[in-house]
Amino acid sequence: MNPTANAALNAPHHDGRTALAHARTFLFVPATRPDRFAKALASGADAVIIDLEDAVAPADKGSARQALVQAWPDIGSADRHRLLVRINARGTDWQAGDLTALSALGVTGVMVPKAETAADLITVAAALGPHCVLVPLVESAAGLMAVTALAGAPQVLRLAFGHLDYQVDLGMACDGAEVELIPARHAIVLASRVAGLAPALDGVTQDTGDASVAQADARRARRAGFGGKLCIHPAQVAPVRWAFAPSREEQAWARRVLAAAAGASGGAIRVDGRMVDAPVLALARRVLDDGAAAAAS
Repeated sequence: MNPTANAALNAPHHDGRTALAHARTFLFVPATRPDRFAKALASGADAVIIDLEDAVAPADKGSARQALVQAWPDIGSADRHRLLVRINARGTDWQAGDLTALSALGVTGVMVPKAETAADLITVAAALGPHCVLVPLVESAAGLMAVTALAGAPQVLRLAFGHLDYQVDLGMACDGAEVELIPARHAIVLASRVAGLAPALDGVTQDTGDASVAQADARRARRAGFGGKLCIHPAQVAPVRWAFAPSREEQAWARRVLAAAAGASGGAIRVDGRMVDAPVLALARRVLDDGAAAAAS
């Protein structure tokens, strides 16, 4: 079990690790656009990812990092708990500079792209200090093969699936249903659960013009066991958030189950024509807990 994740999941709700552990929506914003940082934080997203990697052209890497450094003092402490910074990958010309700058700022959460070995994560964790949690992105065949080791690495809070890069790496050509990615998604969810991490994050939806597409993708992710999703446009935040919240019908079912169990004094019960046993009771409690968390957020 990963102690970083366990501590975060059980910590007081004001703790920054807990905010990131329970977040369902993560909105990317380019580090080159510090004017958008406040807007992203006010978008309703549970967490914001300031991106030094894919959203920044190679020629702009240095200026993007400097823009983040200059904007950092204007970000309040409460909002900093809701921030991740996506650094550049191992083997690039920019990761060392990213780590130096973020260490000086005291950043408490980073997303690590192209994660493929636990040793890579250990290097990042050592550079940023024990207060900084890591969210590795599984984006390649090598990353998926090492997913158990990645989940167990120090300071890892959650895993995330970079399914677009993963498809490129494997030469895949998925349609909108992405059935070919079911094994990879299952492996990431499974590794997260075994390691005791917060539930994994599913990848982005490229269609930013139709929010229902992001919502449908988020519902699929929830059914698969993911606990959140990466977003690339503010319009995706609300539909994704509600896709991860239990519906009214699900919550009504959960209340019926728990009420029936309370009145049965431990005996066998049926609800809506189906037998109710311990796993069903546990599911009903989780549905109501998730509903309460969504209403409070």
